[in-house]
Amino acid sequence: MSDALPPHPLAEAPRRARGRPRKTADERDDGNRRQDLLRAAARLFRTQGFAATSTRDIATAAGMRSGSPFYHFDNKEALLAAVMQEGMVSAAARQAEAMQRATAPLKRGQALTAREALRVLVRNHFEVLLGPDSDFIPVMLYEWRSLSETERIEVKRLKDAYEAVWVPVLQALQGSGELQGDPALSRLMIFGALNWSVQWYDPRRSASLDDLTEAALQLFLKELA
Repeated sequence: MSDALPPHPLAEAPRRARGRPRKTADERDDGNRRQDLLRAAARLFRTQGFAATSTRDIATAAGMRSGSPFYHFDNKEALLAAVMQEGMVSAAARQAEAMQRATAPLKRGQALTAREALRVLVRNHFEVLLGPDSDFIPVMLYEWRSLSETERIEVKRLKDAYEAVWVPVLQALQGSGELQGDPALSRLMIFGALNWSVQWYDPRRSASLDDLTEAALQLFLKELA
């Protein structure tokens, strides 16, 4: 039998870090305050610009104290990256839902035509850009250069995954003769044209999103005889 004494209870207690303990993910998102910050930041970054918006502005818009954003984000740059990432994740989810709704009424074995699929994708993209709660993606378009290189890589990964859904559709349209250009180049041109609508679209004076969708299809696709 060993004569060694058992360790003193205090000797095994982990040392606690000084200062205020870091909040858990659940605590940081308590009451959806993180989402409130993201929405407020997206709106202000879009209307005022990233450089002209302070964390105090964002906290005030979200109904928080001036230091509250730092419970959720290390700095304003991290908040900007989160706004863009949130926007792309939400856009991808909405795109998947739109495609699922469009295919749900079809009988087993049927599929959307490539033209119908592009119509769904274009209409959803206009909704993401111009519909309710549509500040996130325009911020990405305006403030891309404000991201660090590491943050750009992550946002680009999300953007590429979103756009990848369009690639087989455009390839099929080229195969049918409805799209005359190279699919990869056409994708860049189509997104450039659609994204520019955030600069000029006014729902009070412009056409509906359905009208914009039909105009885009007529612009990019050829009617088959």
